[in-house]
Amino acid sequence: MIRLRRALLPAATTERLAEHTAEIRRQATEKERKDRAKELWANRRQVRPALVAGLAEMAPGRERCMYCGDSQGTDIDHFEPKSLAPLRTFDWLNHLLACSYCNSNQKRNLFPTKADGSPLLVDPSAEDPLDHLRLVLPLGTYRGLTDRGRACIEVFGLNTRAVLVEGRRDAYATARHSIELWRIAMDKGQRDKATEIVRVTWNRPLIDVLVAMFHQSGHPAAHALFAGEEEILDLLLDTELRSAFLHFRGLSY
Repeated sequence: MIRLRRALLPAATTERLAEHTAEIRRQATEKERKDRAKELWANRRQVRPALVAGLAEMAPGRERCMYCGDSQGTDIDHFEPKSLAPLRTFDWLNHLLACSYCNSNQKRNLFPTKADGSPLLVDPSAEDPLDHLRLVLPLGTYRGLTDRGRACIEVFGLNTRAVLVEGRRDAYATARHSIELWRIAMDKGQRDKATEIVRVTWNRPLIDVLVAMFHQSGHPAAHALFAGEEEILDLLLDTELRSAFLHFRGLSY
C-alpha cells in the first residue's frame, strides 16, 4: 500500500452523488437506508464512468489495486462497507479501487474498528500507510508497526498470499536493476532513456516496493536496513536520482 492523492470529480458527478446520499438519508429506518443504498448502487450507471476514471487516475502503476498493488483494479470498493454505513455508499471519499480478489475474497464486509469505533484499516487516500507498515525488502513481507498496520496485513493477506510475497521479491530485484540502469544512462548523457526508465519503473505492479526503498533509504537506520547492499543505498541517496524518481510520483521521502 502506498499514499494516494484523492482525485477531483466532475461537478455534475459530485452533485449526483449528493442527491443519492440525500435520498438514502430520507429513509425512515436503518434497514430502509441499507435497502435503498443497495438499490441505488445497483443502478449506478450514471456515476460509474466518472468514479472509475477518478480512481484510475489515483491508482498506483497502471490502475493497480490500492490494497495489494499487484492485480488490476476492477472493483469500486467501499472502504467503509455500505452494509455498515449506507450513508457513505455514494461518498467519494469512501471509494477505492480494488482487485476482485482483495474486494471479494479478502476484505468482503470486514471492517475492524478500535474500541472507540474508529477504523483499524488504513485508507491510503487519507494517510500514509508507511506510518503503519514497513516492508522487509529482501523477504517481501510486511511488518506491522501499529495495530492498524497489523490489521491491514491480516485482512488483505499481505503476507499469506505467496503470489504477493514472491512478487515483491522480484519487484525488489527489478527496481534495483532499474535504478542502476538509470544511473548508467545518465552518466552516458542518455537523458531520454533515463526518463523512460523512470516512467516504466513506476508503471509496474507492486510499486509499494519502490516507494519502500526510497522511504527506508532516508531512515536513520538505513545502513542497517540495507546491510550488504551499500551500493544500492548510495544510489537511492543520490540527489539527482532521488529527484528524478520521486518527482515523477510527487513524493518527498
